[in-house]
Amino acid sequence: MSTPQLVVHHDKELMAQAAAARLITKIVDAQASRGQASVVLTGGRNGNGLLAALAAAPARDAVDWARLDLWWGDERFVPEGDPERNVTQAREALLDSVPVDPKRVHAMPASDGPYGADVEAAAAAYAEELARAAGPENHDNVPAFDVLMLGVGPDTHVASLFPELPAVRETERTVVGVRGAPKPPPTRVTLTLPAIRAAREVWLLAAGEDKAQAAAIALSGAGEIQAPAAGARGRSRTLWLLDTAAASRLPRSLYPPASA
Repeated sequence: MSTPQLVVHHDKELMAQAAAARLITKIVDAQASRGQASVVLTGGRNGNGLLAALAAAPARDAVDWARLDLWWGDERFVPEGDPERNVTQAREALLDSVPVDPKRVHAMPASDGPYGADVEAAAAAYAEELARAAGPENHDNVPAFDVLMLGVGPDTHVASLFPELPAVRETERTVVGVRGAPKPPPTRVTLTLPAIRAAREVWLLAAGEDKAQAAAIALSGAGEIQAPAAGARGRSRTLWLLDTAAASRLPRSLYPPASA
């Protein structure tokens, strides 16, 4: 797995704008080299801020939206259209304003979907969808995502992998159901660390003083069971994108400028 690199921006708005520009470049490069691109989206204030910045970026039209597969790192297991669902928020922030192919928007199942309240069945179905999209050159029955984005929680959780809970200990399955999450809603569907680590690049987003301790813990050698963000690594690159508030408890030596 790759060694984390850090880029620190002055504030969360600049971080979102720079991350959106970086993402556009990655998608365009992937489409130029392979004909298509695959990105895993994240929710939360930083993930949605990035999507809103992308929607407002003039360069967004450089993306061939019809040749982009969109996946999610986790989802709140609530009814379709619920404002708490990451996909609902992503549609409002970006997807409703760009010409994505609906067949390539891979939303996680909702609690009123074909699997009803069975969160494990919903997780298994998403794992099967990932496996169908994976090519022979891919790892762990998951597509080789070009970029997988994760928000970092104040407790160091990423996706719906919370410290010490069973999901963060999973080593075989690529998607699992989560019950009893400490952050509401308690029932969720999430990618596991093996699925996350199949991505070419993993980007971790953290902005705000409330994320400073989490960033410091995750980047100081903590174990992934106690600090799930520490275990989120890409195969070729792991990039932490922070604002100055989130980086405020890091030693200065930890964040030299990352290469482009």
